[in-house]
Amino acid sequence: MIDRRTFLRGSGVAALVVAVPVPALAAAGGLTPNVFVRLDAAGRITATVPRPDTGQGVRTVMALMVAEELAVGAEDVALEQAPGDTEKYGPQTVANSTSVRQMSVPIRTAAATARCLLVTAAAQRWRVAAAECAARDGAVHHPRRGRLPYRALVPAAAALDPATVPVELTPPQRWRLLGKTRDGRVDARDVVTGRTRYGIDARPPGGLVAVVARPPWLGAVPATVDDAATRALPGVVDVVTLNAPADGQGGVAVIARKTHQALRGRDALRVTWQGGTPEADSRAWLADLEAALPAQAPVAGVQRVFRMPLLAHAPMEPMNATAHVTADGVRVWAPTQDPGGLRTLLSRQLGLPAASVRVEVTASGGSFGRRVEPDPVLEAVACSRRAGAPVSVLWTRVDDMRHDSYRPMSVHRLTAEVDGAGLPVRRAHEVVTWPLTVLPAFGNPALIRASGDHFPYTVPGDVSVTVRPAPLRTGFWRAVYAGQFLYAEECFLSELGTRSAIDQIALRRGLLPADSRLHRVLDAVADRSEWRKPARRGTARGVACHEDYGSAIAVVAVAEPGSRRVLRVHAAVDVGVALHPSGVRAQVEGCVVDAVSTVLGAQITVRGGSVVESTFGDYRWSRIGQAPEIDVTVVASDAPIGGLGELAYPPAAAAVAAALAGGAPVTGMPFGAEVG
Repeated sequence: MIDRRTFLRGSGVAALVVAVPVPALAAAGGLTPNVFVRLDAAGRITATVPRPDTGQGVRTVMALMVAEELAVGAEDVALEQAPGDTEKYGPQTVANSTSVRQMSVPIRTAAATARCLLVTAAAQRWRVAAAECAARDGAVHHPRRGRLPYRALVPAAAALDPATVPVELTPPQRWRLLGKTRDGRVDARDVVTGRTRYGIDARPPGGLVAVVARPPWLGAVPATVDDAATRALPGVVDVVTLNAPADGQGGVAVIARKTHQALRGRDALRVTWQGGTPEADSRAWLADLEAALPAQAPVAGVQRVFRMPLLAHAPMEPMNATAHVTADGVRVWAPTQDPGGLRTLLSRQLGLPAASVRVEVTASGGSFGRRVEPDPVLEAVACSRRAGAPVSVLWTRVDDMRHDSYRPMSVHRLTAEVDGAGLPVRRAHEVVTWPLTVLPAFGNPALIRASGDHFPYTVPGDVSVTVRPAPLRTGFWRAVYAGQFLYAEECFLSELGTRSAIDQIALRRGLLPADSRLHRVLDAVADRSEWRKPARRGTARGVACHEDYGSAIAVVAVAEPGSRRVLRVHAAVDVGVALHPSGVRAQVEGCVVDAVSTVLGAQITVRGGSVVESTFGDYRWSRIGQAPEIDVTVVASDAPIGGLGELAYPPAAAAVAAALAGGAPVTGMPFGAEVG
């Protein structure tokens, strides 16, 4: 049983979540015991989703949790997205694979509170004990009194004080929906039929469109702007110079009535640029990082240097945002990962009370860390202030690719002292990388190490991080630094196993602590991949494992080294209690596709101060025909709910690289290509 005080303390939400005045509930004609769940007078259920869904399935899990506790089907729960308001809804940032972990208890408790109020109302009407009643199929049942649908109980339930009603969560052994395999998302039909409204679809009445002429090389700013030809074009409303960082990344915005008019207007601009680094070259950056390695490793033995490239986020929906600034405040529509933080930022920057800033969270066509940043919104706000109307700022694919906040480059030198059997007995991992410019705290070497180094094996050693100044914008990219640290560590461990002819799974099991959760997932993936059988002729296999976010995973990849083709990827994952197993599989599959793409060649390069890659034509992400068969086993577990959105990328990349190498050493990412 969960009392009100424990719920508030554990959920991290303000007391107003449950402290809704009882008369207000009755007057509204519905049941609203908290900010997350309400029933209208007809008994229809609506759940408010506090966090954005960027593809990780938050909305589906939310519907399942509420439906489970209210004893209805998931299709009986209507979903609405919460605006940015952390005081009301608690933490809203989608980051660090925390959404389901942090939502599960508060949301289930919120729905269970509504159920218990309905059951109590029915018990009082029937003059029986609440324990004799049960909620089922949208009604409260009693073995002798019959059934009362929720709609008949809403007024009486709304008159009760939620703080006086004991709340019990449905135990896992009685789950009908949670923990079960389910096909598809609850909003799948809306997505595929075009009903889902993404950020790029936001068009308030009277709204205008803006596109931005962006610097042709890194760090440049406008010196002169000749906009005469642009202003003469049909539909063009205004031309605005944007100043970084207050107005986003900076540039010259063309505001027009239609998208094509804004694009034509941008093409007609004559801008001269100054400053920046027109000579910048990513090959020189990589050489600078490598030169910063200490002269000598702290351990003598087998050694390998790994080089990691810049990576772009490249979500299917390019960056965008819509803003309407008025005398009374500002309203924003954006596919943001951080609605609460965005509201706070705009309140501070515009000098407005938080109540005058409304952030509407739209559906998001992917993010992978990019949409935690506010720059598209700042551009839209600047344009709207100038135009005196709502303005939607749209980024083209080229804008998105060449003006991203990239995953930092890094160089890793790994050294292992080995014993007579070839097993590592001491290790050193020396890293030289850049900070995340979007968050100054991530210039701290200790924080970078904590983010990246999750070495699970009982091999003592030293990990050092040297941070060099970042020459361009860098930001959070799926798995952040762990995608580089673990890739190097697992590829190096595979090399040590190959040198000593040690079975790769046996090697890892032998180095793990006895109580490690990785034993179970390694055993499970060995069974699913038929690891103990010899590899088929012409194929090679790689394995890697990872523990982070309260979860554990092991991955086996099967590839044809000669054709550089990845055939199959098997993954076994322990996420604790898996509320939505189908969603678990989907997240792992997405990480595997990212891993295959980045290992096989996707990277960002800079020549002459400019990003070379511009579209998916040269930033090569895996097509459907190139994707491997992906098999995901969800290992049963009673551990606390773990995170998942980023977990599978690092080990999947390492396993794929090892399989493609076919026993040869791996020296970086992408595999077999010049880095930088």
